[in-house]
Amino acid sequence: MSSQSAGLILYRRRDGKPEVLLVHPGGPFWRKRDDGAWSIPKGELADDEAAIEVARREFQEELGVAAPAGELTALGTARQAGGKLVHAWAVPGDLDATQSTSNTFELEWPPRSGRVQQFPEVDRVGWFDLGTARRKLLPAQRSFIDRLEELL
Repeated sequence: MSSQSAGLILYRRRDGKPEVLLVHPGGPFWRKRDDGAWSIPKGELADDEAAIEVARREFQEELGVAAPAGELTALGTARQAGGKLVHAWAVPGDLDATQSTSNTFELEWPPRSGRVQQFPEVDRVGWFDLGTARRKLLPAQRSFIDRLEELL
């Protein structure tokens, strides 16, 4: 079975226009990448986990706040370039992106140096209008913005 992830797309309206909350992956590989590197807050599913519960948990781990209690609307799935299947839900809500705090991971860096360093799983969080979100997101996740736009 190929790996699967689940995530939430938080959306709000600013001046009548929809915006979505996206996260930028932390760590040295992503540091200098911007357009095409952002993601929805998401994480891996274990075999015995419900995707919707993983989506809520990962939102909290990557942003440091609980997912909104609002009604979740399924946005379907998308397959990323590496084969991972991503399940996504939209939820209305708002949060101060400047106050988010991510969990961390350890990585030997630089490679083969023997030095293990800690990096945030998410190093930036931001609100984007739908056009900008399409440009910022990993290409495989852009269909979620299209589906959200149809929904709204």
